[in-house]
Amino acid sequence: MRCAYFDAELCRSCAWMGQPYDDQLAAKQAHVEALLGAGPQWLPPLPSPESGYRNKAKMVVTGSASEPTLGILDAAGHGVDLRECGLYPPSLQAAFPVLAAFVAHANIAPYDIAGRTGELKNLLVTLSPDGELMVRFVLRSQEPVTRIRKHLPALLDALPSLRVASVNLLPDHKAVLEGEREILLTSDETLRMRVNGIDLHLRAQSFFQTNTPVAAALYRQATEWVAGIAPATVWDLYCGVGGFALHVAAPGRDVVGIETSVEAIASARLSAHGMDGVRFEAADATAFALAHEAPDLVIVNPPRRGIGAQLAGYLDASSTAHVVYSSCNAESLARDLVLMPSLRPVRAQLLDMFPQTTHYEVLTLLERV
Repeated sequence: MRCAYFDAELCRSCAWMGQPYDDQLAAKQAHVEALLGAGPQWLPPLPSPESGYRNKAKMVVTGSASEPTLGILDAAGHGVDLRECGLYPPSLQAAFPVLAAFVAHANIAPYDIAGRTGELKNLLVTLSPDGELMVRFVLRSQEPVTRIRKHLPALLDALPSLRVASVNLLPDHKAVLEGEREILLTSDETLRMRVNGIDLHLRAQSFFQTNTPVAAALYRQATEWVAGIAPATVWDLYCGVGGFALHVAAPGRDVVGIETSVEAIASARLSAHGMDGVRFEAADATAFALAHEAPDLVIVNPPRRGIGAQLAGYLDASSTAHVVYSSCNAESLARDLVLMPSLRPVRAQLLDMFPQTTHYEVLTLLERV
């Protein structure tokens, strides 16, 4: 894949841009095997489309209300417009000029970092497999909300795929993506992410994997492993919107999903409506585990830091026979595996969630020795 932004040195976010994709995949496989060793049976790495794979755009808004820039900040803090970034599919790219025109129409001044003035910090846009959109306006204050509500019908007419719109308030002057408070602007509260025939309902502050086709493959592989083991009880720790839990649910199986995000748990509960044997709780994964007897099988899908020593120690000493570990950081996974010597990696697969970068997902099945 070639990228004009990368070649012009306007954006270097994709460190491996321009490298042959087969070489990227081979390098990632070599990296994860060096970390985890040759012990597990390695399935062939799962490739991704090289371009157009991102289902979410996190666009920093700079410039002026009449001519907003949607993209990133360069090293000097200046805005770089990335509306034609090749990582976004055409349907997502097509939404950017419409949203930029709306910013101008509603007269929402972009936030000026140096002067600490203005309102609109980021635009967060998520695309569902059905082509529907969620748009979130990250603002410094509520000052523009009335104008956004006033002009929202025009945006809905111009962007008929828009299903969920909200305002996120980020009053603090710091380099984070969003704040804690969300103001819903539409009657629809969730974006339906249809994955492997399962409807996952995504609320504004809920996490979902960046690459939908690879996420679908990730869930399918985990489901295949779990089906072969046939556990009666399962935990899905760090469950997010419940992707793993909902995929491995089966008649007679008790599945519990645990996630700290109240919004994610609300999404998961909506997705699980009418399903028997599946429940979700908003709680800390480690605290929940320490307070309960371990199930037959545990799924963990932690953030980049991994599950940590306390949870790893609990799993190592527990009676659980299998762990399915989905990791976006093989280095923290390797550290966690050292802390669980009684659980041996028996199968593993690299899934390339992030082409053109050094990042990837790895799914590992652990079995008690």
